[in-house]
Amino acid sequence: MPSTSTEAGPTRVLVSGVRGKTGVPLAELLLAHPGVEVRGGSSDPSSVDIDGVRPTAFSWDDPAGWAAATAGVDAVYVVRPDRADAPELVGALLAETSPGTRIVLLSEQDADYTGADGWAPRVERAVRDSGRTWTMLRPSWFMQVLTDPRFYRDQIADTGQLPFPGADAQLAWIDARDIAAVAERALLADGHAGQVYELTGPEALTLPRTAELISAAAGHPVAHRDLTIDEAVEGSSGFDRFLFALTFERVHAGSFSVVTDTVQRVTGRPARSLQAFLADTAPTLKRTT
Repeated sequence: MPSTSTEAGPTRVLVSGVRGKTGVPLAELLLAHPGVEVRGGSSDPSSVDIDGVRPTAFSWDDPAGWAAATAGVDAVYVVRPDRADAPELVGALLAETSPGTRIVLLSEQDADYTGADGWAPRVERAVRDSGRTWTMLRPSWFMQVLTDPRFYRDQIADTGQLPFPGADAQLAWIDARDIAAVAERALLADGHAGQVYELTGPEALTLPRTAELISAAAGHPVAHRDLTIDEAVEGSSGFDRFLFALTFERVHAGSFSVVTDTVQRVTGRPARSLQAFLADTAPTLKRTT
């Protein structure tokens, strides 16, 4: 049974990346609990406009501000910064928190793929070694990348293509709102300490099948266009290029194809399907011309 009691849980929660794909729905879920204060961490606090959230200056580039951001908090939702120095940054941030602070880290599915000395495992190790109570969230690919113009939305809407290196790979797409629902439990309820939650949607889909579902929702044909990894990372450089290439390598290796029932076990309801997500967001994928 999912743990939902918050009677002995924390009342002040810092949500880093509060304007992000998981940050917004998580803040809204936390605010629904009477007595829970939500601090919305952002490098631009003036842009935090979620009713009830306390805008809080938080930037990975400004460690001097971390003490103020974490002062008095009972729990922190840490959105892993995708940069080379993330293991050191996360460790330094947690050192600023009190020993009793609960930490929930947003990591990635199959984070151990690269071995113990890989970048993602080292970020997780910084949390494990912090001495704080922790929970790891390891989600598959967010469904929201399909509707985000920074990722695939414009190609889907304007060209009718889903350009994605995957060959015959499958992905167990997950709705960011389901990640937020698991994070809510881990931050506020007992019973999640030391847990590593691999989070996925209810089924693994090939990229052609993903494109078929998008077509049905968008009302115009959408086809998967396979790319090489080099084509997919073209235009990126440095650590970003390394991380993008590694992620697509892991798509080919099947890292994101394993389906779990963790969302249902933790929250008490099934994870949303891609069809349900697309039904909610179909207008964003329709052609504008």
